[in-house]
Amino acid sequence: MRKEYLSNRLKDMASLSAKREKNHHFAERLSVTTEGRGPKDDARMVACHECGLLLRAHRAAEGYAALCPRCGAGLYAKSRRSIDYAIALHLTGLVLFIVANAFPFITFKMEGREQTSTLISGVLAFIEQDLWLLAVVVFAVTIAVPLIKLLATLYVLVPVRLGYRPLKAAVLFRYIELLHPWAMMEVFLLGVIVAYVKLVELATLDLGPALFAFAALIIVMAAGEAAIQPREIWNALGPEHGGKRPDQPIAGARQVKFVDCHSCGFVLFGDQPSHGAHCPRCEAPLHHRKVDSLTRTWALLITATVLYIPANVFPVMTVISFGKGTPDTILSGVKELIHAGMWPLALLVFFASITVPVMKILGLSFLLISVQRGSDWRPRDRTKLYRIIEAVGRWSMIDVFMISILIALVKLGNLATIEPGVGATSFAGVVILTMIASHSFDPRLIWDRMEIAHGRH
Repeated sequence: MRKEYLSNRLKDMASLSAKREKNHHFAERLSVTTEGRGPKDDARMVACHECGLLLRAHRAAEGYAALCPRCGAGLYAKSRRSIDYAIALHLTGLVLFIVANAFPFITFKMEGREQTSTLISGVLAFIEQDLWLLAVVVFAVTIAVPLIKLLATLYVLVPVRLGYRPLKAAVLFRYIELLHPWAMMEVFLLGVIVAYVKLVELATLDLGPALFAFAALIIVMAAGEAAIQPREIWNALGPEHGGKRPDQPIAGARQVKFVDCHSCGFVLFGDQPSHGAHCPRCEAPLHHRKVDSLTRTWALLITATVLYIPANVFPVMTVISFGKGTPDTILSGVKELIHAGMWPLALLVFFASITVPVMKILGLSFLLISVQRGSDWRPRDRTKLYRIIEAVGRWSMIDVFMISILIALVKLGNLATIEPGVGATSFAGVVILTMIASHSFDPRLIWDRMEIAHGRH
């Protein structure tokens, strides 16, 4: 009897241990105990940026990744690369950026005439057509933002590697994080591919060295960003938390008064900050949740919905040949690709230019309504939906980039000319507004409303 009792007891203890490991995988995966330091000394406070859960975790081991145990959001990225590796990649990217902007991109040859374009040619073509909004957008997301990211990252990483903190580095690193979705070089490259397929049967296209440098730049910048562990940089630029640290392990975390910076993740304990307070690390405005998140998101979403109508009704470009013009809408462009037998490309354009904007508008509307109604229906799945919406929105710019390339290349007078249409401006507005709308929505409201509904807030 005694042996049977001990055997059952050991089984129960093993089962309980397994459940604890499953329920607290976040802390276990980040647990690193250095010699001579206890777990409390080695612990840090982390607040999930998508559901607001406050967690006590130990210092992350190099190369480890972790997810929030409640909503599944990424808290630590997996990176085994050093800061030296990231610096080398960003320096290489800077050289490639110069080559991509200094040399010919594509040369268009037709009937003995040719037109050579550079990376900025599409911007200049929009300016010639007095389409300043499109010119600013294309210049910003393909040239200005990538250059700013390269220079700003080097400004932060090089001094950190040398062991000191440069002036306003944390503020600059905050803007680097904010600019990430607005660097759309890979989307621009897809636009180049679509434009190339449209023109290759009509004329001769020579690919210049700038195009290959641009493609290499995309790969190098992606590798450079993957080599950076943001929380490691934030910790090097300032403290990890402020105020008084709780002595007891945190369970639900709602009993603890705290506010976390939406930009750098800095966690402050104690009373809520007063209006106008700023993060002591990155100087971002501090608030418990994004101010007027629902109102601003609704306003942006309604405006984008209104613009989506002219974006699909009016032509996005007009092909003029020997004085006769053929206007093209987004849908007619997809039909042309289907008639030409280019089904994969047609599906890509249809998904990016028609499906994604509709999905973003409907998806964000669903999230807004569910939060306002205080719904507790599958909060984790709704958070995943938000994550998808935020990730795919930028890919809708393919059509705008394609148009910028076509109008820069096809400028052969009466022989062949392509002019942008009103629909292109409206469509660019839809993409930008839906991107800003998804950023203004605070996914932590999903979990707040759920807990209020259950009386646990």
